[in-house]
Parts: sequence; structure tokens; C-alpha cells
Amino acid sequence: MANSLLTKMGALRLTPAAVFTQAVRTTQAKHYDPKFKKLRAKKFVKVKLPDFNEDFDTLSKEKLRQKMKERGVLPPRPWMERPFYISATGGVFEPYVPPEGDGKASIVSASRAKQTVELLEKKSKSMMAIRKVKSFEEDFDSKKFASIAQDIYIKAHEALANHDKRELRLHVTEKAYPEFMHNSLRKTIRWKFLDSLEPPRVVHARCTDVISKENIFGQVTVRFHTRQQLAVYDRFGRLIHGSEILAKDVLEYVVFEKHLSNMYGTWRVHDKIIPDWAPPKDPSKLTRIQPEPEPEPVPLVTDGKAETPAIADK
Repeated sequence: MANSLLTKMGALRLTPAAVFTQAVRTTQAKHYDPKFKKLRAKKFVKVKLPDFNEDFDTLSKEKLRQKMKERGVLPPRPWMERPFYISATGGVFEPYVPPEGDGKASIVSASRAKQTVELLEKKSKSMMAIRKVKSFEEDFDSKKFASIAQDIYIKAHEALANHDKRELRLHVTEKAYPEFMHNSLRKTIRWKFLDSLEPPRVVHARCTDVISKENIFGQVTVRFHTRQQLAVYDRFGRLIHGSEILAKDVLEYVVFEKHLSNMYGTWRVHDKIIPDWAPPKDPSKLTRIQPEPEPEPVPLVTDGKAETPAIADK
């Protein structure tokens, strides 16, 4: 064992340059000046680490406030503030009152003439509202807008007939969307716009602000007198309303709304004004089971005297 160890050590050819030396640390070999030792010690700040396992429920309000102030934590607010966006109003402000017998009554009649005078008195507010709309839309024209509104009206009803919800949202407001989709589930709608009996015209206009003075909405009421076809089928293919053969004359007052303060706002169908004198709608042609007739009461006869009547057994 000793011989083998000596043999291995002899195999190492040590040179004077390979002699192992131990480094001696002297004052000159230090990389810093000892007189700045205290200054370097001041660079380090002792930080008190928070105790995450501390039970804050047992602390008093003053102690809890002190802890939060030490850590720079703001106190929690008792309410939750969330941003929201109002893209449409919840109704029609100052709705238009259609004259009685519009589309049927003669203009020469006394009642119609009186209503015409009342509408002329309210026309000044509509002119002021149109002027307000023009301050946001320089190229707004009430006569041209009537034809644009008719195109929006047709596209909205075609999207409803095709059950295209994405297209319908582009042409109706958030207030009118559930009213359009009401009771249309599992129904087949066939709607067709034939022609206009009278050119559409703007009869009413109003502007209002919501929450702030700068957030302005505009509403324009357009009168449509058209000829349309409507047929509604249930999920079994049975006709429950209207007809695909017969055409009807329809007189409607449709309200269009736009968020004027929004530079990307568009005119959309918002609501429909139904006058009080309008005829009632046709009932649906639903097939129902006829209820069984109630049995007639038969008096009980005992000893030749009639007692309390009872229901006869079937």
C-alpha cells in the first residue's frame, strides 16, 4: 500500500510554479477602507416583516386602524363602485299623442281641426329638438331621415322574422329588444313589407339629458302608413295569427332613439306609440279543448219532500 502510494506521488512532476501557497490577508489587500465601516452598516435597514397568521378579528378598531396605517393599506369602502354605460333610455319622454282618426277621419272635421291646432302649438318644441340634433349631426334632415328610419324599421322586422339576434341588436335599442323577442320563441314568422300608402314623415322630436348635462339622447317619432303581410305559425306549423295571402293597412308611430353624445351612436327603433282610439288586435287562432259542461244540480226527494240539492253522479 505504501509502495503504491509513493509510486503515485512520484508520478506527479511537481514544478516550482506548482507549489501550494496560502493567501495572507493584510491591511493593504482589503478592498474597502475600515473607517467607513459604520457608514456601510447604516445602508441596511431592519424591516419588520408582517405576521400573516395574525388574527385581526380579535383586534379593536383603533388597533386595526393603526396596523393598516403602518402598512399603508386604505380602509375598505362600504359600497362597490362599478362603471356602467347607458346606451338607451328606459322609455319615451314626452310621447307623441296621435290625432284621433288619423288616416281615416277627414281633415275638415271639427275634432280633427282642433287636434291639428294643438299639434301646431307643440311643434315649436320639436323644432328646438331638431336644432339640438343638428348641433351633433350637421347633415341631419327631417325629410331624409324619414326614409332612413323606414329602412331601419324594415331591417329590424326582417331580422326578427329570420331570428337573427345579432342583426336585430343593431337596429333596436336595449329597451325594445325584449319587446321584439317577447313570445317569439319556437314560432315561425312570415313578414313582408309591400309598399307605403303615404310617405313617412317626422311628427315629433325631443332631446333630454341623462345623469349629466353633456349626456344627451335624442328621440324622433316617425309616422308610417304602409301595407304589410304578417303570418305567425306555432311550433307545429299551425297558423295562429295573420295570413300570408291577405295584406293589411298599418298605421304606426315608431320612436327612434340615438345617443347623441356618443360619436359612434346610431338611430335605432326604441318604442311604438299605440293611441287609445286604435282598434283592438285580432285574437290569435289557437285551438283549445272545449271545457266539459258542468253537471246540473238535482234535488234529493225523500218522503215526498225536496231536500238540499246535490250534484248528480255521472
